[in-house]
Amino acid sequence: MSWVFAAPQFVTAAANDLADIASTVSAANLAAAFPTSDLLAAGADEISVAIAALFGAHAQAYQALSVDAAACHQQFVQLMNGAAAQYATAEAGNINPLQALAAADPFVALTGRPLIGNGADATIPGGNGGDGGWIFGNGGNGAAGAPGQNGGSGGSAGLFGNGGSGGVGGAGVAATGAGQSGGSAGNGGSGGAGGWIWGAGGNGAMGGLGANATIPSGAQAVGQNGGSGGNGGFGGRGGLLFGDGGTGGGGGAGGQGTSSIGSNPGFGQQGAGGFGGSGGDGGQAGWLFGNGGTGGNSGDGGGYINQPAYGGADGGSSGTGGAGGNAGLFGHGGAGGHGGRGGNALSGTNSGGDGGGGGWGGEGGTGGLIWGDGGIGGNGGTGGTGGNMTASAFVLNTSGNGGAGGWGGSGGESGMFGNGGAGGTGGNGSAAGQGTVQQPNVHTVYGYAGQGGSGGLGADAKLFGNGGNGGQAGNAAFSADPASRLAAGMGGRGGNAGVVFGNGGHGGNGGLNGVFGGDGGAGGSATFIGNGGDGGNAYGGGERGEGGDGGILGQAGSPGGSF
Repeated sequence: MSWVFAAPQFVTAAANDLADIASTVSAANLAAAFPTSDLLAAGADEISVAIAALFGAHAQAYQALSVDAAACHQQFVQLMNGAAAQYATAEAGNINPLQALAAADPFVALTGRPLIGNGADATIPGGNGGDGGWIFGNGGNGAAGAPGQNGGSGGSAGLFGNGGSGGVGGAGVAATGAGQSGGSAGNGGSGGAGGWIWGAGGNGAMGGLGANATIPSGAQAVGQNGGSGGNGGFGGRGGLLFGDGGTGGGGGAGGQGTSSIGSNPGFGQQGAGGFGGSGGDGGQAGWLFGNGGTGGNSGDGGGYINQPAYGGADGGSSGTGGAGGNAGLFGHGGAGGHGGRGGNALSGTNSGGDGGGGGWGGEGGTGGLIWGDGGIGGNGGTGGTGGNMTASAFVLNTSGNGGAGGWGGSGGESGMFGNGGAGGTGGNGSAAGQGTVQQPNVHTVYGYAGQGGSGGLGADAKLFGNGGNGGQAGNAAFSADPASRLAAGMGGRGGNAGVVFGNGGHGGNGGLNGVFGGDGGAGGSATFIGNGGDGGNAYGGGERGEGGDGGILGQAGSPGGSF
């Protein structure tokens, strides 16, 4: 089978260029004919006459050959023009049968998808993308959802091709009147699967944004909650044999909440910011070769609409980051998604709202069964700030608690050959609210500062490879009042080394500022050839991490320090 392609328009253009060259050469030959073919002798002697006659004969012979070359060149140009016309005629003759065959494709009529061709992108809100051709073709993309509606899923590929991307989730339905809660958002669509033999999975789409609540009206009106953000769509599976998994979609942020505005807080209730959506999991890789998809980040928790309030509104908590996708036989696990930030709380006259908790990081995906590193765990999110108590004549008033930091995700395990994934870093806690004005016979109870999130665990290796390092702990929020402090996060434990060869992972350091110091994570151990991992440092009276055991041919890890 010939792999040479001929485009009629290019062949015609080449023939025109050759004809232009022939015209230029013929004009030059004509200009040189008289001066070179009719030379005068330099003198009347026999030698001069003979030399002039020799050069003239050569010039006449050259002119005769030029005529023959021009004729040959003209014939070649004519052949090229004729070939271009024949190519064009052949293509024109093939168009109608192919169009008729495509229109009457039995595969489309029987299965709803052609043999070759990309799937159609969805056009209606929340519609799914079409599947690609059975042999070649990418899946179509899903459409974004209408308000409050989930996004459409991406279409799948056939034997060869990439999956389509999911559609973005619709935003929450907006509140229309005063004192109404915000609507929850739709989830993002999942990515389509890659081809059965080869192809990457489609990416999951982001979840929609939660709608904001509306400020209430009336003397004893209650607060309202913001709408929750939509979850991110899952990444599509990679090709059954070869292909990377798709990336998970990010979660949508929560909507803003409102508080009560009544003059007596006993008649009202606080609203809260909406929850942030969780990130979508990364897609699984192909069975033979391919990397797992990265998990999506979670959305931030909703805050508040700034308004005069007697009771503050709580911030919304964030969702969880998506887990990384697993590899097949050969490939790396996907990284886990990061946790989002908790929403900040609203300050109130007699009480402040609590800050939302930071999202937890997603777990890393598992490396390939034979070869591949485990995925890194996602980082935890920071907590939201607590609301202040601004001024009040009531007997007992409270300021809001700071939001806790999210925990880091654990690393993914490796394959037979490969390193374990490191744990994610814990999120920091946020500050509690403060009391700004104290009147006679008024007692203010200060909120607790946010607790730091613990670091994720480092994952173990299997046969040959190092254990993953434990994640660093998040710091607790500092407070000048020791009674309002909570514990700092603990460092993650290091993963164990492979049974045959490898070093243990180091333990993560503990967090700062807690009433109880953050403990350091222990180091991972080796088994045969390799050193144990060092333990993590501890702070503020926490316990330091112990060093991991060394292998038969190796040394033990050092314990962490105490500070």
